[in-house]
Amino acid sequence: MIAPAPDIDRSSCIYTVEKEGEHFVFHSGEQFRWEPLPRGTRVIYPPPPLPSLPDPDQAIEDALNNPLGSEPLSALLRPGMKVTIAFDDISLPLPPMRPPDIRRRIIEKLLDRLGRAGVDDVHLVVAIALHRKMTAAELREILGPKVFDAFWPKRLYNHDAEDPQGNVLLGTTDRGEEVWINRRVAESDLLIYVNINLVTMDGGHKSINTGLTTYRTIRHHHNVHTLMHCKSYMDPANSMLQRTCERMGAVVARHVRSFHIETTVNSAAFPGLFTYLQKPERNWNAFDAMNFHASRIGLDILPYEIRRRIWMSQRAPYGMTSVQAGQTDLVHDRTVANVIRQQAVPVNGPSDIVVMGIPYLCPYNVNSIMNPLLQWVNSVGYGFNLYRGQPLVRKGGVLIITHPLYKRFHAEHHPSYIEFFDRVLADTRDPAVMERKYEQEFAENERYRRMYREGHAYHGVHPFYMWYWGIYGAAWVGKVICVGGDPFVANRLGFGTAKSVGEAIEQAKDIVGPSPSVTCFHWPPLLLCDVH
Repeated sequence: MIAPAPDIDRSSCIYTVEKEGEHFVFHSGEQFRWEPLPRGTRVIYPPPPLPSLPDPDQAIEDALNNPLGSEPLSALLRPGMKVTIAFDDISLPLPPMRPPDIRRRIIEKLLDRLGRAGVDDVHLVVAIALHRKMTAAELREILGPKVFDAFWPKRLYNHDAEDPQGNVLLGTTDRGEEVWINRRVAESDLLIYVNINLVTMDGGHKSINTGLTTYRTIRHHHNVHTLMHCKSYMDPANSMLQRTCERMGAVVARHVRSFHIETTVNSAAFPGLFTYLQKPERNWNAFDAMNFHASRIGLDILPYEIRRRIWMSQRAPYGMTSVQAGQTDLVHDRTVANVIRQQAVPVNGPSDIVVMGIPYLCPYNVNSIMNPLLQWVNSVGYGFNLYRGQPLVRKGGVLIITHPLYKRFHAEHHPSYIEFFDRVLADTRDPAVMERKYEQEFAENERYRRMYREGHAYHGVHPFYMWYWGIYGAAWVGKVICVGGDPFVANRLGFGTAKSVGEAIEQAKDIVGPSPSVTCFHWPPLLLCDVH
């Protein structure tokens, strides 16, 4: 385990509530709640942002010239070769980055080097896996007009996991797991993968063996068995998913030469209007307090669609904190160390009750809607799993979240989610039953397949993965209580409801006892609790 960076002041990361009636911010979808916590509650805040690299462009050049475990990129290039540049899709970073995006900076430099080396057979492939295809406007924003206009649409396109001619089987692992990959990638002389790492479980072999493959490969690591038995998603050394991707990576390496470029960003997630959300409430000045309460009241008054559009327009002023290039494992080890350097907070033991707000955004609703299954995965899935060592809530404890749990769906982006919620969850919440009874039907549904390939829909099987990501957390806790949640949606997800955080804590006492320990997990920005 890597110790937190000495260059970040973490003294304000853990605070104990000293008096009754002290209020705190809780994200609640596109709105805020302003709620008191009982005296003695431990509040855990994200570390402040690391300083960004003083010259990102030079840092990228240095990484390309001095890669880890590889010759410099220039030594790998020759005239006439076939090169594919793959890059992460719109699901990272969250919120989207203020221009210029890191991917644009890197890809522009790569194209310049490829041009000087006489390499003109270059394709740019968005590694969407089973996510929705990015729109032209979204790609233009990430890559900039120069790259977009030069390559779209024939040499810049989204990976298609359902193209029968566009994917090839490279082989199987020693455990019989099929390794499929994008045909253009398989036939290239060099694959260059450009990655942004927001959490420790992203990047590495997972980038290729999720982003550039098919359902027939992804099913081997996105399944009930794998995701139910992860000690911690955020600790790569103890992740069954990561080990599966590493086995697949060994197969890929025998057929595809790759050069990985991975980057990390700091925690500067909020633009000017919302910078007070980067601070502990006790450090707010008068303007911060006025700004927050004006925003809170205004968001309560505005119609939902206007609230959603306000939040989706936000662009984060992230600073790049590291860039490393070269061999997959060496690059990813250093990337993970830099993510931890920004996010890790040492925490002394779990609590009986953990309270967390659920924000408006997750990887799968950028420019879209946070539907009930994404509310599920953002709470008992990703939110619960932001730890190393052991969960922040004790086994059998209570997780309290704040979110309206509205029943809203984006019909174009999430069509199979609607059927999953209305039909599958009405039948069962048991992931093993879902996997056995329904998963293949949704994965092979021709309507959903066509909407994925021809439109901007998530693959038909995608809602199953959202449910599976949350099953470990849901099984670990004794109960989940949602403050302000719609009772119908909560019941279908298996959650209880309460009108306030205080009421939820009183309900939790029926499960954990009359004198519980309480921790508030105060996010976003992202943080990672090292729970000892």
